[in-house]
Amino acid sequence: MAYLVLVRHGESEWNAKSLWTGWTDVELTERGRGQARIAATLLKDMKFDICFTSVLKRAKDTWLEISKEIHTTDIPTIEDKALNERDYGDLTGKNKWKIKEEYGDELFQKWRRSWDERPPKGESLKDVSERVVPYYETKILPELRKDKNVIVVAHGNSLRALMKYLENIPDNGISKVEIGLSEAYVYEFDKEGKIVGKDVRTVGTEAP
Repeated sequence: MAYLVLVRHGESEWNAKSLWTGWTDVELTERGRGQARIAATLLKDMKFDICFTSVLKRAKDTWLEISKEIHTTDIPTIEDKALNERDYGDLTGKNKWKIKEEYGDELFQKWRRSWDERPPKGESLKDVSERVVPYYETKILPELRKDKNVIVVAHGNSLRALMKYLENIPDNGISKVEIGLSEAYVYEFDKEGKIVGKDVRTVGTEAP
C-alpha cells in the first residue's frame, strides 16, 4: 500500500487580509507557520518518500515547517508551477468581501468556487485541473505505483482540482468542497494505483 497526502499551506499574509492571492508570492504569517507545525503533529505516524510542492513560497515554507517537525528534511522535494494556485487575474490583491459587496453573492461564488467560471483575465478551476491532473498522472501517480508515500503541499484550488479528479466529484459538486489551511487529506492506494481509503486530518482552521 502507498499513501498520498494532500496539505494546503498555512495562513499567508494575504490570507490574513482576505485578499485574492493567486500567483502572488507572499510569505506565511507566524500563525501560518504554527499551523504547519500543528499539521505536522497529525502526520507523525507517517513516513514519506517524496514531496511535491508548487513554486510559491507559502507552499514551500509550509513543507519546510512540516518536514522539520517530522524529521523528513532529506527526502526529494520537487517544485512545479503546475501545482500553483489559481491565477485570479484582475481580482488579485483585492479584498474578497469588498468584491462580494460590489458584484453580488452569485457572481462572487462563481468566481470563488465554481468549476468553469473565470474571473476577469484569470483561471477557472477547470483551467487549473487541466495542468494539475496531467502532472499528477505523469509525475505523482508513478511514485504511488512504486509503493512510495507521497506528500503534496499546495493550494486550495490546485488541491481541489486534484481531489475532484481522485474522487470523481461532479462539476456541480466541487463548489461544496472546502480545504482548510494546513488540513491534510490522506489517501490510501493499492498496487494498481486505485484509492482504497481516505482520512481527513485537521487542525480545526477554516479556509478564509
